[in-house]
Amino acid sequence: MLGYVLIGTNDVERAGKFYDELLGVLGAKRFMEMERLVAWSAGHDSPGIGVCKPYDGDAATVGNGMMVALAAGSPEKVQAVYDKAIELGGADEGGPGRRMGNFYGAYFRDLDGNKLNAFCIVPDEG
Repeated sequence: MLGYVLIGTNDVERAGKFYDELLGVLGAKRFMEMERLVAWSAGHDSPGIGVCKPYDGDAATVGNGMMVALAAGSPEKVQAVYDKAIELGGADEGGPGRRMGNFYGAYFRDLDGNKLNAFCIVPDEG
């Protein structure tokens, strides 16, 4: 159902470097690049994620309540994505762990303050 998500940035080059490394952990590569936009995907049939300067020319700002969730596939991959985000200068918003039932996730903010998480579904405990 999801086709792609765009995240606002005021510095496309800086955001591009952050997301090259972060999304590389999930096997994504750049598939589109323009002066005001860079986008990544893990494959032709996978949703895309991009960073862009707002079309209206105003400064990009963080959307309160907006979050992008990255499907990681395993707790180890959740940890790897979270670790990479922090290594690249992202801010911690809640380290890896089980949250509700089978939901396992980690939360962080990118260099522009946008909130993301990496998650997977794990087996029932017990």
